Amino acid sequence: MIVREPAALIPAPPPADELSPIRALVLDSVHSVHSKRAYGRALDDFLTWYRAGHVPFSRAAVQQYRAALEGQGLAPSSINVRLAAVRKLASEAAENGLLAPELAAGIARVKGARRLGVRAGNWLTKEQAQSLLNAPDPGTLKGTRDRAILGILLGCGLRRSEIAALTVEHIQQRESRWVIVDLIGKGNRVRTVPVPAWVKIQIDRWTGTAIIRQGRLLRPLNKGGVVWGEAITEKVVWWVVREYAGMLGLPALAPHDLRRTCARLCRAAGGELEQIHFLLGHASTVMTPEWLPVRRRLVLLHTRHLPYITLACYGKLSYRFFDS
Repeated sequence: MIVREPAALIPAPPPADELSPIRALVLDSVHSVHSKRAYGRALDDFLTWYRAGHVPFSRAAVQQYRAALEGQGLAPSSINVRLAAVRKLASEAAENGLLAPELAAGIARVKGARRLGVRAGNWLTKEQAQSLLNAPDPGTLKGTRDRAILGILLGCGLRRSEIAALTVEHIQQRESRWVIVDLIGKGNRVRTVPVPAWVKIQIDRWTGTAIIRQGRLLRPLNKGGVVWGEAITEKVVWWVVREYAGMLGLPALAPHDLRRTCARLCRAAGGELEQIHFLLGHASTVMTPEWLPVRRRLVLLHTRHLPYITLACYGKLSYRFFDS
């Protein structure tokens, strides 16, 4: 007679109060400030749901939570971010002995929400971009600074956080061309971004008028239009775009839409996919084509979309994009 040993019992899932300290470990494992904020909110929502539901922390519970998120009408990307945080919570709990590895592995295999198709996003035409660049008043210090901000967004494709962290020392010459050297972007990825001549002119007008020789390139202004402080925040970039976009009847325009506009104008002028990928600083080349029209051949330099400057009446600068 064969005597079989009893199967090993899987420990019971931990209560919600024991999972709460693991939240800090999850947030410490991510580096981006934005990821920390998104994961923190996702874990707070999950733990609130977990306490109210009185269900054990298992694969079935996470699947039930995913169904609850879908019932709220959340977008697939929002659901997947929250599920990623929950999977990370399960992994950290297993590493710290609060959850059986079998349960953590089951939670890790929970499928995310499917996203069908690709969102087009928002962007400007060449004419709209020209109007937006000419919207700030160059006769004021605020208008000079805002033209520099809009020019960097449209001409260099930088993110809000990258513009806020930009310094005078970042802008250097390489092979007789102006570039932003060793820019640290999302995910601590380092890249060098070419600066079009018309953007450099706007930057020089701002630094010359505001008498900025070192440190942060863009500075906050008080209500009297005087430089007040050492650095702008990401919110300043946001409100600058919203202010002038509202003047043009584009209230939904955001800074990231100008970054997308830069990419699409580069593509329309024949810029190569690899060049646009390095310009934007994407982690993967898979992401870059999602921003671009899919039925166009990439052949020429991305800088062909850049505007040239003409001297208008009363000495004001206006911009026009030239076609390839």
